[in-house]
Amino acid sequence: MKNKFDIKNFRLSVTETIDKFQENALLFTGVILVSIVFMGLICLAVFFATVKGAEEVMVPDVKGKELSEALLEMQVKELYPKLVLRYSENPDDKGMVLSQSPKAGTIVKAGKRINLTVSRGIVLNEIDDYIGKSFDEVKTSIQSLFSSSSKAAVKLAEPLYEYSESEPGIILRQDPPAGTQIYDPVEIVFVVSKGADNQKVVVPALKGMSINDMYMQMRKDNLVYDFVVSETTSDKDVILSQSIPENTEVEKYTRISTEIAYPEGMMNKKLVYGLFTQELQDYPFAVEMQLDAFGPSDDLYTLVSFTHPGGKLTIPYAVEKNTVLVFSVAGKEYSQFVVK
Repeated sequence: MKNKFDIKNFRLSVTETIDKFQENALLFTGVILVSIVFMGLICLAVFFATVKGAEEVMVPDVKGKELSEALLEMQVKELYPKLVLRYSENPDDKGMVLSQSPKAGTIVKAGKRINLTVSRGIVLNEIDDYIGKSFDEVKTSIQSLFSSSSKAAVKLAEPLYEYSESEPGIILRQDPPAGTQIYDPVEIVFVVSKGADNQKVVVPALKGMSINDMYMQMRKDNLVYDFVVSETTSDKDVILSQSIPENTEVEKYTRISTEIAYPEGMMNKKLVYGLFTQELQDYPFAVEMQLDAFGPSDDLYTLVSFTHPGGKLTIPYAVEKNTVLVFSVAGKEYSQFVVK
């Protein structure tokens, strides 16, 4: 039968096909390579068409404009703002663009982020209630609020002082009052307590006291002792006299001249005796003061702490050579002195 399948003929056809393929292998390989290159070029064309660069636009000038208006202009240009908020010196600047980066007129691609610095207004919008607070703490707080501004919206006038039952340094009244809106730079005047008036203190008996005894007395007294070193020597440090007799009733922080004698040959012994002297401003009320000693063996200790109204200050000491005396006023270091 003519169409009958013959396995022998099939095998022969396959063999012939393989022979033909081997004869044209170079041509076939070339066709494949050309096809691969062609497909690659098509892919590259599609890729670059897909990732075509964004349109270039000019950065608009939005400095000095309201934030909402600036955002609309950025949106039209297909630019994305990055906001930075900060306080400004003028209350009218609140919500306005203070600066921009890149600057106006710069050519950038659409979709770029533009840095906008926007005003949050001034640090304070209204005057707080400071009555009953410490003047020193309020002063420090207000100064820190405007430390980074060249023009402070709130300034403090020189305070007025008066006697009251409140503790010294406490704010009694203020002008402008709490709640006053701040539209322009404003100056606040405080009335500050000097403490109670006409408080009397009884002068203690000082004669015969040592330096350490005087330290204890200074801690609890509201008196000012002006120490004077006597030319008389003794076998120990001792108070020889006082300008106001004991048991005398005087005003708080009355000055009492106090004569003290140091041991004979004191410079040849382990301890060095002397008089720490400091010229201070006159404070409106007595403030906390302290004299510390930093010894040569790296030991730090307090010699005496007391309250003082300012002016001339004298404190006797007996410490080792090369000790550093550290004097503080209101908790802050005021000066240092090395004992030689």
